[in-house]
Amino acid sequence: MSTATALAEVAHDIRSRALSWLHTHRQLSTLDCDDITADEDTYKAVQEMTLTASLVLRDGTAGSREDALARELLDFCWAQMDRGTVLYERLLQHPLATDAFEGYAHFARSGYRHPGLDRLIPHHAALGAAHVIEHVPNRRLAVANALRVTGHDRGPGAPAWQTLARSTWLGHAPAPWYIDWMTGYHVTHTVFHLTDWGRHPGGLPDDMADYLTRWLPVWTDIWTETCQWDLIGELLILGSCLPEPCTELDDWRRLADLQHPDGLMPCDDQTVDDDPVTRFRGQYHPTVVAAIAGTTALTRALDTAISAPAA
Repeated sequence: MSTATALAEVAHDIRSRALSWLHTHRQLSTLDCDDITADEDTYKAVQEMTLTASLVLRDGTAGSREDALARELLDFCWAQMDRGTVLYERLLQHPLATDAFEGYAHFARSGYRHPGLDRLIPHHAALGAAHVIEHVPNRRLAVANALRVTGHDRGPGAPAWQTLARSTWLGHAPAPWYIDWMTGYHVTHTVFHLTDWGRHPGGLPDDMADYLTRWLPVWTDIWTETCQWDLIGELLILGSCLPEPCTELDDWRRLADLQHPDGLMPCDDQTVDDDPVTRFRGQYHPTVVAAIAGTTALTRALDTAISAPAA
């Protein structure tokens, strides 16, 4: 069995179990549409489950069961957002709250559109939302990618990708030990947004790709030693987004071994609480990460297997 085929099998298993867990526990993220700011954690959970489902459907690697689970999860999240009206009202009332159209991009990726948002977002784009709003640099890339996904990245205010990329920590390629836990997350998200979660690997500048190919294995080893499984999952996604995927089968097998039988992925080496609500709140994010990691890795592994010359 080739490494790509073995990786595809492990990634598929991780993704399948994680997606099933998110689908089963989706009701624990029911949102109060009248006041989403009263429970920002639930709002974030809905947004991230939307992203997960949209990537599963986008990449076309799901079988009929997983496709159905992803579609039902996306339908649930769309209902939580009152079919986009919650996001529209948030952006209308809080024009600097770019999370509204960042979240909308995940729905739009799968064909869920809201006419009001499609009229409102171009105004924010024309005003240069990707550049002028005071975000940390990788969040500005998130705004740029949301505009790209929704089809509003042309004309006045269009994102200047190179400028945005070079303003990040990764864009300066500092000494690789000059990184901490939070910067690790910033690095991963810089890559996610530049490549649209692996859809456009060529969106990552060559020098940044070379830097990551060299140092990603080192960072993975470091955070493996400290049992930061959520961040490890994000680093594995990053590896699948590179022009030449950087993957170590042992890292994936370790992640598969850590995953609970029901699909939950632990955040770290701390005991997971038995209370369903606490369990969801504490572990939904690493489970989202596991589902996305499995999706991106499976897509790239299958692409590699298909393009490999016949023996």
